[in-house]
Amino acid sequence: MTEIGIIAVGGYNEMGKNMTGIRIDNDIIVLDMGLQLDRVQIHEDVEIDKMHSMDLIKMGAIPDDTVMNEVGGKVKAIVCTHGHLDHIGAIPKLAHRYKAPIIATPYTAELVRHEISDEKKFKVNNEVIPLKLGGMYNLTPDIQIEFIRMQHSIVDTAFAAIHTPDGVVLYASDFKLDRTPTIGLPPDFQRLKKLGNEGVRAMITESTNSGLHGKTPSEQIAKDLVRDVLLGTEETDSGVLITTFSSHISRINAIIQAAEEMDRIPVLLGRSMERYLSLAEKMKLIKFPQNLEIHGSRNAVEKALKRISQDGKRKYLPIVTGHQGEPDAILTRIANGETQFRIEKGDKVVFSANTIPNPITMANRYAIETKLKMAGARIYDNVHVSGHASREDHWELLRMVNPEQVIPSHGNMMMHSSYVELAEDAGYVFGDTVHIMRNGEEMVL
Repeated sequence: MTEIGIIAVGGYNEMGKNMTGIRIDNDIIVLDMGLQLDRVQIHEDVEIDKMHSMDLIKMGAIPDDTVMNEVGGKVKAIVCTHGHLDHIGAIPKLAHRYKAPIIATPYTAELVRHEISDEKKFKVNNEVIPLKLGGMYNLTPDIQIEFIRMQHSIVDTAFAAIHTPDGVVLYASDFKLDRTPTIGLPPDFQRLKKLGNEGVRAMITESTNSGLHGKTPSEQIAKDLVRDVLLGTEETDSGVLITTFSSHISRINAIIQAAEEMDRIPVLLGRSMERYLSLAEKMKLIKFPQNLEIHGSRNAVEKALKRISQDGKRKYLPIVTGHQGEPDAILTRIANGETQFRIEKGDKVVFSANTIPNPITMANRYAIETKLKMAGARIYDNVHVSGHASREDHWELLRMVNPEQVIPSHGNMMMHSSYVELAEDAGYVFGDTVHIMRNGEEMVL
């Protein structure tokens, strides 16, 4: 009989710094290694790339993986399900402690390589192995890692199925059941049902929006919302700015397509925009129109903004960073009057993003909206659809996979308890077949 242990390292007490261990006898697979961004933002001038991991652990910015020393066994692989920083951001700080390859979908693997190359403090020499959606990786003669195609607010997102001699453990973090995605294919429901029929020992799943009723609308709906708002701003000659998540390739693609209909030149501004989008284009996930501009460095951004105000705002659609009012983002600098691009009465600012519900981002976002309004901007808020499953999507997944045991992750206690209630509706029993774990615990199946 194989012993399977589930180790909650990070992301069980909070949203962010996700990291989970799956122990199969003495072989351990680490799933995700993420960052908690708001813990970093409360410190002025923190340069993460130069900091020591122990200091970042104390700050609560990365998972406290010292718990791994107490668990018997050896880490054989680090598996990343998608490229968001709350899932890959701690790799530069922690991965070098494990002599294990990093396995990720092709787009995620490239982002991981970028993260590693930016690191100033540690030498991270782990091999990065790309594994396609639907692919299977033989880790040991007894253990296989499979990537199952999923949808989320970043391309190339997967569920990781860990095949053990004693059944499958499914890691289902960060997903939406999007049947009409605008990039990529819908989730692989056939495969999930087949796994469900064969028997899944345990499922670890995100609980972020498990308390929100109904179903999360498709990205196709967001595409229509974006188009509707942008084309509705056409009666004027004013400036139109839009901001969204840099990693949300599908959304940015929809904005670029709307710019074409508006007869405006799409201009992507910001370091992270350049990173995520250039890579997506290079990997042929999206195709840029001929007239698109992309500027990452501060100098290039300043020049572009100056040119846009001189040429006439009417000709351009700047797509900028700063939807959460982050201190150094482009939109924040514009709102603070630090660029040559000035907000004038009637200029329109579109937020194609929700406000992340933590006090810091809420305060930053409030401040930036107020500054923009004071300058005369018209605000279009929440032109957005979430990348996370809602309550009924979670119900669907639970019924489809039908795991023996289920553990909510990626959330705080409120999110977990919403999930537990839902699982109880589906016939699970708290403490017996559905479990709440806290960071630092191991549960043996």
